[in-house]
Amino acid sequence: MAPRISGPFVRSGREVVIAEAVRTPIGRSHPEKGWFRNIHPNAMLAATYQDLVARTGIDPAVIDDLVIGCTAPFGEQSRNIGRNAWLQAGYPPEVPATTLDRRCGSAQTAVNFAAALIASGVHEMIIAGGVEHMGHVPMNSPTAISELYGDPWTPEMRAQYDFVTQGESAELIADQWDISREEMDEFAVRSHARATAAIEDGRFADEMVRMELDGEVRLGDQAVRPTTTTETLAGLKTVFRRENGRVTAGTSSPICDSAAAVLLCSRDAAERYGLRIRARIVDQTTVGVDPIIMLTGPIPATRKLLQRNDISVDDIDLFEVNEAFSSVVLAWQRELQPDMDRVNVNGGAIALGHAVGATGARLVATILSEMERRESRLGLVTMCCGGGLGTGTLIERTD
Repeated sequence: MAPRISGPFVRSGREVVIAEAVRTPIGRSHPEKGWFRNIHPNAMLAATYQDLVARTGIDPAVIDDLVIGCTAPFGEQSRNIGRNAWLQAGYPPEVPATTLDRRCGSAQTAVNFAAALIASGVHEMIIAGGVEHMGHVPMNSPTAISELYGDPWTPEMRAQYDFVTQGESAELIADQWDISREEMDEFAVRSHARATAAIEDGRFADEMVRMELDGEVRLGDQAVRPTTTTETLAGLKTVFRRENGRVTAGTSSPICDSAAAVLLCSRDAAERYGLRIRARIVDQTTVGVDPIIMLTGPIPATRKLLQRNDISVDDIDLFEVNEAFSSVVLAWQRELQPDMDRVNVNGGAIALGHAVGATGARLVATILSEMERRESRLGLVTMCCGGGLGTGTLIERTD
């Protein structure tokens, strides 16, 4: 194996490792057919905590903190859901928790913040992750009641920016990078085909929390459509109010429900408690981009991680680039020119679904399992985020 990269976390003198990473199945946010329609989000997140504890044998009392992402901490997800799920699981109340919102990058940011807390010496063992029940708490719930509690965008902000929906941002990306409707449809078909093959081959089994839902143990993901073809997608209407738009529901990530969690710790703590060291965090970043086109963050986030670790796109064995929309990943491809056989090899959010506050930790669990299956060395996870942000994490297997 090649020499280790001396990223910022290594240079800090306190190596941050991943001991375990898990995620629930991903259910569609459907009031009648959704797998999690009768499940409170506390129970979803608690299931990931319990699975981490069961897999590692760790005493829950030694966890220093919980850092959890959620984009709509409102209603069932309010009052610090990271803490509520921990208490619901029956774990020690002495363990603190925080819930954060960095839009779609919330769970990845939770992992990154946890890693920074460990590298700094503040803590040595943290569970990070995220949860989103978009069926019970719709994505725009907090702003839907703006008549009661006010608008997050003041007149001064609206004078500066002509805010648009994420769907329109996906259209703007397609315009800027000249990405055709056909290219986006083909990418979506690829996502479903790869996800279907991954489920059939049992590639998600290692990361999946076994949950009995409606009397059946679910080990797949509900939104995947194995029969998706370019012909069926070509018949879909565009959905974001453009007469000549290119983005459809078929090239967008479906709204879903899920939770995911990652156990991070210092190498010393992992060795002291006899934990398996599955990988280490090499580096992380967050970037800001234009808040109107909004979803281009993975491009500068990837470049920043490559440049400051003195590596090229060809040095990365596997990428997980969140498929919020086909155009997001295709624009990233245009700019970075990666080998697409290394990108989202088990499908992505267009097929699997995007439970926004949980997806970042789900991507970490997914890439880690696949890196082990392939005996890969380096993996990079990156996401676009609402409001014009991008997140990135560089991971290295150490076996």
